[in-house]
This record gives sequence, structure tokens and C-alpha cells, in this order.
Amino acid sequence: MSDSATAARRSAIYLLDQILGEGRLLSECLSAGALDRLDREDRARAQRLTLETLRGLERADRLLNNHLNRTPALTVHNALRVGAVELCQGEAAHGVVNSMVDIVGRSRKHGRLKGLVNAVLRKVADEGPAAWPKMRVPRLPEWLRAPLIMAWGQDAVAGIEQAHFKGAPLDLTAKSNGQLPEGQVLPTGSIRLMDAGQVSALPGFDAGDWWVQDAAAALPVRILAPKAGETVLDLCAAPGGKTMQLAAAGARVTALDVSEGRLERVRENLARTGLSATVIAEDALQHQGQYDAILLDAPCSATGTIRRHPDLPFAKDGSEFGDLIDLQAQMLSHAWALLKPGGRLVYCTCSLLPDEGEVQIEDALKQHTDMTADRSALTVSGVDPAWITDEGGLRLRPDFWPEVGGMDGFYIACLNKSA
Repeated sequence: MSDSATAARRSAIYLLDQILGEGRLLSECLSAGALDRLDREDRARAQRLTLETLRGLERADRLLNNHLNRTPALTVHNALRVGAVELCQGEAAHGVVNSMVDIVGRSRKHGRLKGLVNAVLRKVADEGPAAWPKMRVPRLPEWLRAPLIMAWGQDAVAGIEQAHFKGAPLDLTAKSNGQLPEGQVLPTGSIRLMDAGQVSALPGFDAGDWWVQDAAAALPVRILAPKAGETVLDLCAAPGGKTMQLAAAGARVTALDVSEGRLERVRENLARTGLSATVIAEDALQHQGQYDAILLDAPCSATGTIRRHPDLPFAKDGSEFGDLIDLQAQMLSHAWALLKPGGRLVYCTCSLLPDEGEVQIEDALKQHTDMTADRSALTVSGVDPAWITDEGGLRLRPDFWPEVGGMDGFYIACLNKSA
């Protein structure tokens, strides 16, 4: 049994305790240093185990429930879950079972349950690998599943859940014709790698020839179509993918975000790619100025990114989404006041909920008599006209492009201001 593998598993169990027990997002745990003591390889393994366990949680629990009379304490339950997922994905039973028994056995609080862990995981090792692929695709929690079915229908949500279960490949946006990793060029121009490995080791990373950005997330800037010399405001700019797209087009970019810490990532990305922007830490609602074009990637539920962040439906319950929707409306109204007459604004959210997309734009069009939705701006390369919505926005979903690995859920609208 590898001490390294056990350390990664122990960390994965801790992360699951935080997500499923405390309602913390994985990104919060990582920012707080949850994996800092591990080396790079073990950090990657701990994160992978956490993500795969969350994606397969429903299946793991169904397998485990066949052998449990009652639900054990959360930490023990999460050890069983990680073990079940590993076993069903083909990891050697001896290593997985012994490692989980060792982890639980060393716990002062739960050590007496190491026999249970041993017995249950051995049964899962016998039955699980054959049963796993026959089980249904794990479903979203009902708090999110119900409104998505209301919005998109049963078949679409089944496709979305299938995309979530598969996870997400790595998409890149190229700065220029520099050194690029070999991958599939998607219809929208992004480069997709199905098995990327360590990102910083890929060709062209050190030279700053590209950056990581989901294909859907790359579309708002392509729709805004920045021109060289234009003054462009990127509201809520971190982590900087869209800022870099704007700067690479030759625009004079102001990248604004309320979080100084998150802006450090923007500065790092700009430095690596050799691009420039004016970076400001400020509340978007307090910012003043006049711009030729504005990109508002508004704070949202992030429900469109679950294929990449499967912790979200477990860490959240939707209770804070009402406040986010109100904030989006305020930010859109304020951004409109910062836009010069004759200018254009792209509003987008990485959300699957119409209240954060279609409904926001319907309301804004009623509120601002000088605002029109520009449907023609949405017809960029690779966009299916069927994705354009009634009010003149673009709806992207994870079940689109299933044959090449899907995309994040996004809503995008391009709004023109009267001259």
C-alpha cells in the first residue's frame, strides 16, 4: 500500500466532508490550503478522486446501501464512497480496501468501524464493477433538477446529466499562431484536448501562446467582436480568460473585479501571455467611466459549469440565487450607463437558469428604450441558429455537442445602444 496513495485518499475524504457536510465549494477548500501539504502528483490525485466521487455519488450510495444497515458517520461514509468509486473504476481491490481500512482505523473517533469498512468494500469489490455501468446516470439534486426540467424538458435534462457525469475535456483559446498542443479544433475555434495531463507542461504554455477556457466561455468575446483601439470594460474580469481575448484583439482593456486576490490571477495570466490591460480592484456598481464596448460576465449560480465543478449541486441549495439575480439586474443597469451612445454590451452568465439569462434580458429590454438585442452578432462561427432564443440571446447547454464532449452552460446576449 502506497503512503502517497493513502495521503491522497485521506485528503479526498476531507474535501468531501467539507463539501457534503459544511456546504463549502471545492474551490474554497483549495484556496484555504486544504491540499498544500501534498506534492503536486498527490494533489492532482486527491482532486481527481473528489471530483469522480461527486460525479458518481448516487451510484456509489446505491451500491453501499446494499451492505449497510444504517448510514455511518459522514467521514466513514465518504471513505466508503471514495473506495466504491475507485473499485468500480478498476483500481486494485487490495490497495483500495487496505488504504481505506488504514485511514478509518487511525481515526480516534471512528477507528472501531474499520471492520465495517473492510467488510463493505470487499463486497463492493466483488459486485460493484459489473453493476456500475448498468446503473442509471446520476441525477441532479431535486432543488436544481425540477427548475431545469421546467425550463428545458426531461430529455434535455437527461442529456445535461449525461454530460455532467462524463466530466469536461480541456479547452484552449489561442492568442495567435504560436505553439499549440495537438487537439481537436472545435467549430467555434477553440482547441479541445480529451486527455491533457498537466496543463503547465503542454507545448506553448510557458510562451503564453494560449490559455485554458471552455469553448462556451470563449464565445462572449467573439460575439462582442472588439476592435483594435476601442476602449472596452471587462466587468467581473477574474480569472482573466475574456480579458486576454479582448487584449489580444488590440482593444484598450480595463479589467475590473471586486476581489484583489482574484485579480492576481488576471495579472499572472496577462504576464504569461505578454498581453496588457488596466487592472482595477473595485465594486462594479461604483465604477465610473465611458466605454465603446462592455463585457459583463455577471456573478451567477454557475449551474452551467457542473460538468467541471460537480461539487456545486451538493454544496449549494439555491437559497442564495435570488440575491444573485437582483445583483445581475443592478449590474446590467449600471453597465448600461457606462456605455457610450452607439456602443454595445455583451451580457453573459454561466448559468442554466432562465432567470439569470433570458428573463434578465427580457426585463432589461423593457426597461431601457435605447437598448436592442443584436441577433446578427450571435451568428459567429460554430453557433447553431437553433440556439438563438426568442428575446434575441444565445442559449448554450452541456448537452450540446455530445459527440465531441459537450460545453458549459451559458447565456449570452449582445445589446446595442442607440446612437
